[in-house]
Formats: sequence, C-alpha cells, structure tokens
Amino acid sequence: MEVKTQEFKHCDLVKVSGRVDSATALAFAKELEKVNESGRFKIAVDMSELEYMSSAGFRALLASQRNCKRYNRGEVVLVAVPVRIREALELAGFTELFKTFEDPTSAVGSF
Repeated sequence: MEVKTQEFKHCDLVKVSGRVDSATALAFAKELEKVNESGRFKIAVDMSELEYMSSAGFRALLASQRNCKRYNRGEVVLVAVPVRIREALELAGFTELFKTFEDPTSAVGSF
C-alpha cells in the first residue's frame, strides 16, 4: 500500500494505491489521522489505484469520517471507487455515509 497526500486550499486529497488489508489498515488510518492533526478536516480519498480494501480499511475510513464530521468541521468523500470496492461498501451499508465522486477535480471542487 502507498499513500500520498496533496494539500489544496479547501481540502486534502489522499491518494491510496495497492491493497488496504489487516496488515496495512493501521498505516492507512494513521495517514488520515495525520491530516486531522494538522487541523484539516475536509478529505477526498482517491481510490482510483486501489486494488483491494478489507473491512479494516473500511473501519479506518469510518473513524476518519466520524472525526471529520464532529462539530461540523468537514467530511471524508471518496473518489473513483473501483467497482468491486463499491460493491463491498454497499454490502456493508457504507454508501450512505460517504459522498462519492468520479474524479478528483469534482471531489476537491465540492468543498
């Protein structure tokens, strides 16, 4: 798994690639926490190069969403979610919790 964070004026774009599973989910969660610790709570997670995400990865997203939405500070949105991961999110009932966008430009522009 590889995570790259790009800071914009209104939000941060976190690009995750590879596999987020039980072995790498903690590192993914820490990357999302780092963004929050710097005082930024509007996050777009680009999943265009993501091959797999386990339930541990979903929990990291959910924890970050809770932290960002606390006190109406911001939110986490998902970008370019692969079909198989989108299906897993639907099964887990997470699709109502996250806005999704087709490309990073529209996601960043939504903030």
